[in-house]
Amino acid sequence: MYYRVINRKKRDFTIIADLLGYALWTPINLFKKRNVPLTNIREILVIRTAYIGDVIMTLPILKPLKELYPDAGITFLTSSSARDVLLNNPYVDAILTYDDFWFYPKGFKEAVKDYLRFLKTLRSKTYDLVIEARADIRDILLLAYLSKSRYKASYKVGGGGYLLTHVVPFKKVKHRINYHLDIVKFLGGNIDKIEWGMCLDSKEQNTADLLLVQEGINRADFLVGIHPGSRKELKSWFPDRFAKLADSIITEYGAQVIFTGSPEERDFIDSIIMKMCHKAVNLARKTDLRLLSGIIEKLDLFICNDSAPLHIASAMETPTVAIFGPSKSLETGPYGNIHKVVEKDFPCRFNCDEDICKHKVYKECMEKIQVTDVLEAVRKIIGELRKKIEYQTV
Repeated sequence: MYYRVINRKKRDFTIIADLLGYALWTPINLFKKRNVPLTNIREILVIRTAYIGDVIMTLPILKPLKELYPDAGITFLTSSSARDVLLNNPYVDAILTYDDFWFYPKGFKEAVKDYLRFLKTLRSKTYDLVIEARADIRDILLLAYLSKSRYKASYKVGGGGYLLTHVVPFKKVKHRINYHLDIVKFLGGNIDKIEWGMCLDSKEQNTADLLLVQEGINRADFLVGIHPGSRKELKSWFPDRFAKLADSIITEYGAQVIFTGSPEERDFIDSIIMKMCHKAVNLARKTDLRLLSGIIEKLDLFICNDSAPLHIASAMETPTVAIFGPSKSLETGPYGNIHKVVEKDFPCRFNCDEDICKHKVYKECMEKIQVTDVLEAVRKIIGELRKKIEYQTV
């Protein structure tokens, strides 16, 4: 059986858990029909708890799911950090939050107490269909299986297939968005056009405009956003190169450069700006997830590592240059918007768990990416944008 788990320890755990699980559940499953037609679907639960970027890449399944079951209520279960991604989404009827201890570590007593409290909440509701979008044995066993649902759908490539009533076939590695959409296709849904459902209301739009004005940013300028951080250090390009890149873009295009980041990255970004010859704006610690989305939507170009804001830019259709090292752009690269990916061909990338670099030269997949490589991608995107403007004015 193929397991889509890169980390060796996690894969070994999953295999052992599956061997035990199949041994215990196979006699029970002999009397159950698998992949039967779904009927009387009134309440649906979609589970995607980790991480913010992955939650955003799950959003496109909601519209076709709603079209497939127009009379059903859709509840989305996610982490507290990703909750705001779902606000104002026209295809979501309710949001549940739970920071599962297998993704968000906490003390043993706190973990048990939080889990039991949430499990009580989960089981107080009745769902006809549960979709576990990640395909993770922990989510499937501890959340989907223990919910009161007649149907449970997911892939089995992360373990726990014996707990599902509907197992989605996995044929090849693909972009996460297509990976998620294939679940809905398997259930009978049609995908005509990608819609993210990340909708900012007028108040949020005005707040983003006001922040730009307060920071002395002229909307008439060519606005370039740079997000130099990432959830994992291995996926982050180097501060001095971001500084040189920003200076080059300002010199070549007269751009206004805006750095974005989490509150914890404020000093880190300040250190990048101090290395620059030109001025730039630091919005770290001045935006939350919704406001950041509003800012990214107003940019002419966004440059980033593999990170959650990369997927916000895709949802906001903002042209993007994405810098990829150990992660796989085939699975988590920009999607749908005008974009360029800058990466180098290192075979070890495809077996990297993005936590520990085992290559003989530490982080060489990032080290080999030069400022000129990223600047060339920027030039290509700007060239595409100019052609698009010329075409629209003809």
